[in-house]
Amino acid sequence: MKLFDLTLKLNGFPLEKAKGALPKIVSFSEDEFSVYLENKKDEILQYHLQNNTFYKNLIDNKSIENWADIPVMRKIHFQKPLQERLSKGYTKKNVYINKTSGSSGDPFVFAKDKFCHALIWANIMRRFHWYGIDFNHSLQARFYGMPLDFIANKKLRIKDFLSHRYRFNIFDFSEEAMCRMLRKFQNTKFDYINGYTGSIVLLAKFLQKKQLFLSDICPTLKVCIVTSEMLFDDDKKLLKDRFNIPIINEYGSAELDIIALESPEGVWRVNSETLFVEILDEHDRVLPYGQEGRIVVTSLYNKAHPMIRYEVGDIGILDEKSTLQHPILKKLIGRTNDVAVLPSGKKSPGMTFYSITKKLFDDDGNVKEFVITQTKTDTFEIDYVSENELTEIEISTIKKVLDQFLETGLIYHFNRKDFIERSKSGKLKQFKSLV
Repeated sequence: MKLFDLTLKLNGFPLEKAKGALPKIVSFSEDEFSVYLENKKDEILQYHLQNNTFYKNLIDNKSIENWADIPVMRKIHFQKPLQERLSKGYTKKNVYINKTSGSSGDPFVFAKDKFCHALIWANIMRRFHWYGIDFNHSLQARFYGMPLDFIANKKLRIKDFLSHRYRFNIFDFSEEAMCRMLRKFQNTKFDYINGYTGSIVLLAKFLQKKQLFLSDICPTLKVCIVTSEMLFDDDKKLLKDRFNIPIINEYGSAELDIIALESPEGVWRVNSETLFVEILDEHDRVLPYGQEGRIVVTSLYNKAHPMIRYEVGDIGILDEKSTLQHPILKKLIGRTNDVAVLPSGKKSPGMTFYSITKKLFDDDGNVKEFVITQTKTDTFEIDYVSENELTEIEISTIKKVLDQFLETGLIYHFNRKDFIERSKSGKLKQFKSLV
């Protein structure tokens, strides 16, 4: 029985209609796709101008002669009741509703019309099929957050069962909990792993510590797809070594869709089927392929709620080899709000701190997790979980390297913790600035 398909259909999502529409989109020639894209962009813009008071007020009678004239939507614009943001004819009863995790600092509730949501799932199914994954039959080992209160947790467990997946508790990575995880893998024929990068990396580190390989414990595994948090080269190498299966990068946004998924050829194929992705500079001007800027996305099918030139909150680069039909995400650099302003005025992406410190910490495998918080212009708190406390010599070495890459005179406080506090969603925000 196709439980996954059936669940979507029973909830009113026209999956068969979506599955019928998708092959037409992916079969266009380059020229046909260019015409299709321009038509869809104009169609979704005009629809919301005519049917969505919230969006019409946001535009505020601005003169729009071409696409670049359309104002960029930001998360702060959505800080008002959902009902005020829905298009004519849509209510909370006839749309799909969810909320963002708040990892960007501005959480909000969003909606998608039912055809849009069905088309998103049809496209996700198509892309996951690149790796032999069938949502109706392939069993997923899921590393996402979950509510811990009894009733909400049981409801989610039922949903997971119908979606053919088992959800692990990512709020507990004690040795006892990790051993339970491995026993579950040993006794279950999982086909693939999907979930937050940081949580899955912790599992790999535990396997390394125990000198074990997940492919030996659960030989049915085919692929591991990580998402939501940055995957560093060293972590990817560790995952490949300890899992012995392909490690695939996914980049997505709950309020939109999968934005890019690494293909079997090893490139991040941007979702051009349901989205239009642009890279903008600080003045909202479109940058050419190959240049770094803010990622801005348009949902081409969401009629219930406008997501037009919506700033996701990330910085990235589209590859020079990109085309309208086949854009490629060359690099995902980090979040736009994770930037440290140093005493000299120099701006440094928070991921720079994280990358440098991570490399230093990983040399001996002692430090398992850490987060960095800028509390003042010149002061940073580094909380870490480790088997052994860092020595003064180790801390001194780390400070010297940070001085070389950033600037001298910065103050670092190292705080050993029993565990790192995660957000309610289970994500680990690796760098944040309070300045």
